[in-house]
Amino acid sequence: MQAPPPDPAGDRKSPPSSEGVSRVFVHTTRRRPDRSTACLAGLLVLVVPLSGCTSLKDYIHNGFKVGPNYGRPPAPVAPDWIDAADARVRKDPDDLSRWWTVFNDPVLDSLVCSAYQQNLSLRQAGFRVLEARAQRGIAAGNFFPQTQQATSDYTRNAISTETANRSFVQNRFYGQWDYGFNLAWELDFWGRFRRAIESADANLDASVEDYDAVLVTLLGDVATYYVQARTFEQRIRYARTNVEVQRKTLIIAEARFKAGTTGELDVVQARSTLEQTEAQIPEFEIGLRQAYNQLCILLGIPPEDLRARLGPAPIPTAPAEVVAGIPADLLRRRPDVRRAERQAAAQSAQIGVAEADFYPHISITGTIGSSAEQFTNLFRSTALEGTVGPTVQWNILNYGRILNNVRFQEATFQALVAAYQNAVLTAAQDVENGMVTFLRAQERTKFQAASVADAEKAVELVVAQYRAGTVDFTRVTQLEQTLVPLEDVLAQAQGEIALGLIQAYRALGGGWQIRCTGCEPTVLPPAGAPRPPDGPKPAPGLQPVLAPPKPTPKGYNGDGA
Repeated sequence: MQAPPPDPAGDRKSPPSSEGVSRVFVHTTRRRPDRSTACLAGLLVLVVPLSGCTSLKDYIHNGFKVGPNYGRPPAPVAPDWIDAADARVRKDPDDLSRWWTVFNDPVLDSLVCSAYQQNLSLRQAGFRVLEARAQRGIAAGNFFPQTQQATSDYTRNAISTETANRSFVQNRFYGQWDYGFNLAWELDFWGRFRRAIESADANLDASVEDYDAVLVTLLGDVATYYVQARTFEQRIRYARTNVEVQRKTLIIAEARFKAGTTGELDVVQARSTLEQTEAQIPEFEIGLRQAYNQLCILLGIPPEDLRARLGPAPIPTAPAEVVAGIPADLLRRRPDVRRAERQAAAQSAQIGVAEADFYPHISITGTIGSSAEQFTNLFRSTALEGTVGPTVQWNILNYGRILNNVRFQEATFQALVAAYQNAVLTAAQDVENGMVTFLRAQERTKFQAASVADAEKAVELVVAQYRAGTVDFTRVTQLEQTLVPLEDVLAQAQGEIALGLIQAYRALGGGWQIRCTGCEPTVLPPAGAPRPPDGPKPAPGLQPVLAPPKPTPKGYNGDGA
């Protein structure tokens, strides 16, 4: 870069006279601000291309900011779901903001709303949003004068008369009154503060997405533990029904033993089978209590017995279809995916903040105030004092600290990009896992229900044959022991249908919209009041899956007939 040509007037020599000296003095004083301005402008032109990582073209293109402008990174998305050919997988867009209502269970609706209003983890996420909002305000405030201070003081001073030049001391003791205002403003030539605001904006967005992600997880957990509780209740009912059947079989064996038509072995076998089945009930009750306790935590209340509040009800029946849309919808619907993308955007802006340290920091500083020995003179015009002017601070000989800080910020950004892309893959995996569970559990339940029905019929026939004395008791024991796990697996399969649908809708990112629409807790019927039918009403466009018949072992009257 060439220096500007010298001003002819500046090189002109004046004659040695008083007028000449006066002219030269006035001329030099007038030209000094122009030269300072020209030097500062030349410095700025030289600094941009010669230092840092941003070219002059990019600096202008980025809005006079160093560092890269952020663009959403690509993410791997499949064109369709694995089970897209299944008629039960709907790809048309639908409203998933209240997906739990497809179960048509007022108890579940009430629990979801109560958890949204009372859950403490969700409140923590809400306060993190407020933290991010405050941090954004701090970042925006740094764009304006960073230091603005009003000062005032009074000091009483004493000067030693035993030091050198003490003869100049006219007043050894004196007071000093001062007040003033200081200002320092670092101008955002390189976009350091604007990049910091961009980062804070993205962090605020990420905190909102984090709140939504916590909300989606919360709603899914409430539905999951509710279904688990209903599944344990059904398993307990099946076990108690089998206990009644086996207890009546024991009565038959004892009657035959007393009549002398069979030995004591039948009685012992019958009692052992009964006790084995009874031992399963406490295990199921442990699982039920743990599900209740987890629901209490999700509701933000101390653990308590929820049976009175929930009342008796079957396992929620799911519709036959799942509204999945297309995999690309995950990028806009899943809050955790959006959170990962916003975190990458926030880190991208930090690269520009780090690169700004390559360049000089240009500031305007100034002070204005008054100083006087007597307080009465403090507000006179003659007591006024002040300074104002630009300052330049340029970090040099930094031994690679600035460059390595830029490299650190870039590596952190690349790591967050990889985390975002992995979040997209994980989201797709969650949806696929939920859908395959939901679809295959329907088939499993169908076959399991048929197996239970056949096992019940076999128990009925073998008990009648044992009463007639045509088979031994070992056959009865085998069939009754087989029926117990078959019915237990049936209850688990029925619950797995609902759990698979819950997993799919949670993985699809539905439910966070409740923070925009709000909810009102459902008024539950009092204990003992008749409940609605077990089968839910189909949601618009959805057809309910045909619930498998609930196999109930054939009962016997009290005398064993």
